Amino acid sequence: MPEPCLGELLLEQSAACHWLIDRQGVFVRIYGDARAIFGRGASELQNAVLGNLLPAETSALWNSRLDRVFHGESLHLRHRNNGNSYNILVTPVTDEGEIRYASGLALEVNPWGSAEQELRHSVLGALKAMEFERNTLSKFLHDSIGQNLTALGLQLDLIRMELEDSAPEVCSRIGEMQSVLEEIMGDTREYSYALNPSAVERTGLRAALDRLTTRLRDRFSGSLRLNVDPSLKIEPEIAQALFHITQEAVENSVQHAGCSAIEIAVKSSRTGTFLEVKDNGRGFDPGDLTSGRRGLGFLSMEHYAAQAGLELSIVSHPGTGTTVRAETSKSR
Repeated sequence: MPEPCLGELLLEQSAACHWLIDRQGVFVRIYGDARAIFGRGASELQNAVLGNLLPAETSALWNSRLDRVFHGESLHLRHRNNGNSYNILVTPVTDEGEIRYASGLALEVNPWGSAEQELRHSVLGALKAMEFERNTLSKFLHDSIGQNLTALGLQLDLIRMELEDSAPEVCSRIGEMQSVLEEIMGDTREYSYALNPSAVERTGLRAALDRLTTRLRDRFSGSLRLNVDPSLKIEPEIAQALFHITQEAVENSVQHAGCSAIEIAVKSSRTGTFLEVKDNGRGFDPGDLTSGRRGLGFLSMEHYAAQAGLELSIVSHPGTGTTVRAETSKSR
């Protein structure tokens, strides 16, 4: 059998999906099951234009990836579909010194390797421990520090009333002390509230998000909009998860996106409730394993979404901003 035929057989029967795309975005060659990556079988993709077969957002993301590859970059990506994970390698292919094709290789990596599983479990364990520590510190600030400061304020009030006629100058100084004390008490309440993971249960999601955006405006000078449907009735577990996901998403926007506008929306959909956090920042490739953007913040969002049974998606590509969406799953 001729050597090229052996190569074709190898690619066709490989457990991985292989493809070759030219500069016009046309699938010149494709082997294996491509449905998990592109939503279409190999026969549908052969000689088809990648951008014509995908939803607009996904098409834009892949076009930006191909642009990077045709500029000489190799991409290491992670793709998820229906609970399965795939590692994807996309590299430039040169012919006579010119990059003419983008070569792709996708391989399912479920179950995850033991090292990655251990790392994930360690990080999630650290998150749970951090939640416990935050709760403990919040209770200490509220029950011990806060109450003692309140008692001290009342004692100063009694002293000021006793000295009001005999020593007005002392009363004036006491008033100044009380003003400082009230400021400290206010800061203590804010820190206690911010640390307490049950704050949403006490005040409701809208009130918790209002306080979050108020604190955020102290260090974010851009436009910040919050839109929460007042008619929504959200289960406490889901509301708690939505709040934490919002915290992580806006923190990523402020620290990394270089954006001038952030929009937060909590609304109803046909399947239930959804949260969207959008920014107009520089954007990134959510699947890029080498970008350094898939850090603790994204793992935290995945953790909170999984706990509440929410479907989490992150839509972004370079130059277009980022949208984080969490919604109640269709199975709930």
